[in-house]
Formats: sequence, structure tokens, C-alpha cells
Amino acid sequence: MPVYQPKNFFFQFAVVQATSGIQLQRGHFGQTFERLAFRFWRELLHHWRPARRARYRGTFAHRRCDDGYAGEPVMCFISALRYIRNLTPILKLPTHRPFSNQSWLSAGGNSLIKSPPPPPEASVRLPLPLSFPTSTNTNPNVNSNILESDIATICSIVTNRSLQPGPDLENALNQTRIEPRPCLLQAIFDHLDSSPKPLYTLYLWAAKQPGFQSSAPVFNSIINILSKAREFDSAWSLILNSLVAEGGPTIISIDTFAILIRRYARAGMPLPAIRTFKFASSNLDASRNSDLELSLFEILLDSLCKEGHVRVASEYFDMKQELDPCWVPSIRIYNIVLNGWFRSRKIKRAERVWAKMRNENVSPTVVTYGTLVEGYCRMKRVERAMELVGEMRSEGIEPNAIVYNPIIDALGEAGRFKEALGMLERFSVSVTDPTVSTYNSLVKGFCKAGDLAGASKILKMLISRGLLPTPTTYNYFFRYFSKFGKIEEGMDLYTKMIESGFNPDRLTYHLMMKILCKQERLDLAVRVGKEMRERGCDFDLATSTMLVHLLCKMHRLKEAITEIEDMKRRGIVPQYLTFQKLKNELKKCKTNEMARKLCEIMASLPHSKNLPNTFRGGDGSGSREIKTSILRKAEAMSNMLKSCNDPRELVKRRGPSENAVSSANHLIEEIKRRVDGT
Repeated sequence: MPVYQPKNFFFQFAVVQATSGIQLQRGHFGQTFERLAFRFWRELLHHWRPARRARYRGTFAHRRCDDGYAGEPVMCFISALRYIRNLTPILKLPTHRPFSNQSWLSAGGNSLIKSPPPPPEASVRLPLPLSFPTSTNTNPNVNSNILESDIATICSIVTNRSLQPGPDLENALNQTRIEPRPCLLQAIFDHLDSSPKPLYTLYLWAAKQPGFQSSAPVFNSIINILSKAREFDSAWSLILNSLVAEGGPTIISIDTFAILIRRYARAGMPLPAIRTFKFASSNLDASRNSDLELSLFEILLDSLCKEGHVRVASEYFDMKQELDPCWVPSIRIYNIVLNGWFRSRKIKRAERVWAKMRNENVSPTVVTYGTLVEGYCRMKRVERAMELVGEMRSEGIEPNAIVYNPIIDALGEAGRFKEALGMLERFSVSVTDPTVSTYNSLVKGFCKAGDLAGASKILKMLISRGLLPTPTTYNYFFRYFSKFGKIEEGMDLYTKMIESGFNPDRLTYHLMMKILCKQERLDLAVRVGKEMRERGCDFDLATSTMLVHLLCKMHRLKEAITEIEDMKRRGIVPQYLTFQKLKNELKKCKTNEMARKLCEIMASLPHSKNLPNTFRGGDGSGSREIKTSILRKAEAMSNMLKSCNDPRELVKRRGPSENAVSSANHLIEEIKRRVDGT
């Protein structure tokens, strides 16, 4: 085996890469340097002597974590780059180190969080307030300016609070004389996805227009919007009408029923989800194509398991096995059920599924081990998860990001940041480069621990390695600002995101509204809400609820009633807690007319009358007595236990579980008798 000299090795490869046309621009230097260094380092370790390989690998990993980019090979690479700099004057070495003592927070006059780099050139352009996805416009003859003008016109009509969904809205749409097109509807659906009733009227109006032919993405979008609002009757009406209409079945696919299944599961309705699967299997091509039926069956199990109905999913899976003994489940189905039991924190049931897979000689995949690792990490058993990494390697399965990310996330959640960073370095050297999700896990851990400086260092490292932060990355900072009420820092980061071309997601706006509403900054909340709507995020239930509660707190009751009316018009049912809060404020201010109007609005909407922190079956007074009684008995038992010298006697006195209250009373009396006797 030849022995390579590191200096010559790096020097030759650096010169070849520089002269082969790779442009190391200033904004992408960190990414190029990182990728080249690691690629050359792996190649060098592959050919170098084993003893030197182990010694330099440990030295390099240690120095890289503590002192930045050190170690002989990397220094040789930097020397080569100094030679290349004479050939390419635009090349500049970075002046910062990922783990230096200089923090973004400690520099005088600097902002709390460094501005994110602009996205690639294709996504730098900010979307228009009423923009549409260009990929949906398949007709090159359609003028984009005219299309954007039509979108703006229809959106202004749909969001008009004086127009109720139904005939009034349809008449206003007819007066525009706009020809509806699939790309037009898709853009509006994406922009106003939290207004199911007006969008349903819009779709029905478009279907009545001559020459309109809906597309599968548009149809699935309206089904998703209606199902998300639990308007399942309207969704099924569209599906059944399309099945019997000419050309209707062409826009209905497995994806349509997958949307319904997932929404039923999320709404806590597992049996309708199963009935939807059976209907789709018997009415579409899935009955003739076993692959499509199996795919939909996997979607059904996955939806039930992710939403907490893993017992129903497991029973339906077992029933299918009993009805068809010749059917062999795929490894994906076992992975879904395994993940479901772990998500439900039923570790014994998950281990039974794993043992069943072993007994039936089902070959696990990297996804299987990733599911096991994530499940044990969720149960705070990181050491067991690390043991599984060794087991999968012994079976010839190389771990990847699916396996490493949960471990780093669990270590960060537990505050074991030194181990998490060490795992990150092992991840970088042994397998592919870490993903954005890996760094997001560390950012989340640091923010949860209140270490904003550490989180900013991880963000700096992410950017230096050529990766772009996502809205999820910054949402962890917003969670920190929301927890500690830091309005100025939150607004500063939000402004820098906008200036850098990043589009915040709905959760970002939700956290911003939470910060502002908690601090009673109504003016800023209204401004952020306006920008939220302009950037394509419609008000959902959570955002509207926070705004109504803030208006109640500031005694802006008329505006609160107006917001409630708009929620009703858009098809969003206010929470009963919001109704009671606003009703009590109206009674305090003796505005009986507005209180009557509010009661009429809530009477016309189907809603639950359960309030938080109340016992099931009680409306307040009776449940409060039960709670007081339980707390009194628990306190008495606690006092008795403090004076008990032999805890094993308590185990012997454990009574049947049919009547827990009487058993507790008997135990208290027995302890009193023993204490008085001594």
C-alpha cells in the first residue's frame, strides 16, 4: 500500500480543483472549503497507515471542535489555497472560527442574531402579496400580469367581510367577468387556505362556468381545505358528484382519498378513515392494482399511528393478516406499526413487534433501525439507541442521518451538548455531511436551555458549511423570545429574515403574534397580521383566537365581535373558551346588545361547551367539590406516609382497583390506627 505525503496530496488536489473551473466565491467559500477538506481527508485516511490514521483522526476531530480548523492535513490544504490565491484574487479565507470565543451576541453594536444569507438566486425574489406558483401555469400564452391581476381581484372579493359565502359571493364573482382557470384557483387556495367556506363557494362558482375543467391538484386542494375544517360532508359531496360526472373520475386519485384518511385520523375519527379506505379500494383502480391498494393501506396505518390511534391500526393490521393468510406484510408496514407504538410511548408493545419481526425473519432496513433509535431517544434511553447503532453496523447496515439525527436531538434536549457536538463530529467524518435537521436539533436544545449564544454559534456553523437555515431554524429562536417576552429581539430577527429574502412560515407568524399579544402590543400585532396575510398565510384558529383575547383584554370589544363574525364567515368555529371570555367582558361593560349578538353567532355554530381545567361530566361547581375532596385526601395520605416507618406494610394493604377512593380511605384509617397504637 503506498504511503501518501499529506502536503503533496492536498497541494496537488487543491491545484487541480482550482484550475478545473471551480469558482470559490466569497459567499460559497465555507461550503467549498468544507466539502473539499473532508473529501480529501477521507481519501487520505483510506490510503494512509492505520496507526497514523487513528492518531490523526482523533487529533483532527479534537482540534476541529476546540480550535477551529487545525491539524496537519488541513493546514497543508490552507497552504495550498494560499498558493491558489495568487491565481484567483477573489478568494478570501474566512476570518471567523465556528467555535471561537467571539459570539454574535457579545460583539458591541451587533444584532442579536446574524442576518441569514440570501437564498439562491432563483428564490431571492419575494413573492407578491397575491402570488401564484408558476409551475401550475402550463399555458405559456397566459399573461402573468393579467393572471396576477385576476388573483388580486378575486382575493379582494373572497376576503370582503360584507360578502357572505353563497349567493352573495357568487354574484360578486360573476360581476368580475373573470374566466376561472386551474392555476388561478390553485394560487388562491394556497393564499387563503384557512377560509374553507368562501373557497368552497369559489370552487362551485368556477365549476358552473362554461369551459372550466378542474385539475387533480386543484381538486385535491379544495378537498384538503374542507377536510381540515372538518367539512367532510362538503368534501364527500364533491367527490361523489365528480365520480358520476363525465370526466370526473380522472381528477380523483389515490391522493384524494389519502387526504381524507389523514384528515379523519387527525380529527380523531379512525372508523371513518377505515371506511374511506374500503370505499377507495372498491371504487378506484386500487381494486385492480394491488400496489395502489397496498400503498393506500400503508397510508391508512401511518395516519392512524401518527395521530395516536395505534391500537386501532394494529388490530386492523392483525385482522387483515387473519383474513388473508397468504398475504406477506412489507417491511414498511412493520416500520409504521413499530413507530406508532413508540410514538404512543408503549415501549413493551414496540419491543414485541421488533421480536415478531426477528422471529419471522423480516430483514430490517436503515429505516427500521432509525425508527428504533428515534423511539428509544423519545423515551430518554439514548444509551440503548447508541447500542443499536453498533448492532446495525454488525449486520452490514451503515447508519445515516435518519439514525444520527434522533441521537443528537435527544442529547441536545437533555442538555448534554458536549456529547451532542462529539456525535456531530463523528457524523461528519464517518458518513455523509449533517443535514439542516441535524443543526436544527442542536439549535432547539440550546434555545430550550436558554443558551442563546450557543444556539447562535450552531447557526453560524450551519451557514459556514454552505447550508441555508429554514424557517424551522429561526422558529426555535422565536420560541425562546416568546418564552421570555423579548419583543425587540423577536422583531429584529423577523425584520432581518424579511430583508434577507426568507419567507416566514405560519408557525413563525404564530409565535410572533404570541409574543406581541402576551405583551399587549396591539399595534404591532395588527401590523404583523397584515404582513402575514399579504405573504400568503391566512389567519387560522390559533392566530384569530390570540387576537380576540388581546382585544378583550384591552376592552376593544366591538373589534373583537367583528373578528368573531369574520371567523364565522370564513368557516372557523371559535373556541368555547373564547366565547365565554368575550361574553363575560360584555356583561361587565353592560353591553347587552352585543352580548345577544355574540350568543346568536355561537348558537348558529356547532361547538363544544367544555372548558379547560374542568372535569368530565361537570360544569364547574360539582367538579370543584370532587377536586377539593381528592386533594384533601391526598394531603392526609401524604401526612400519614411521612410517619410510617415500614413502607412494605403499605404494599400489603393494597386493595382492589374497583374502588380507588374507598381503598385509599381504608389505607388512611389503617395507618392512623397503627400510628396511634405505637
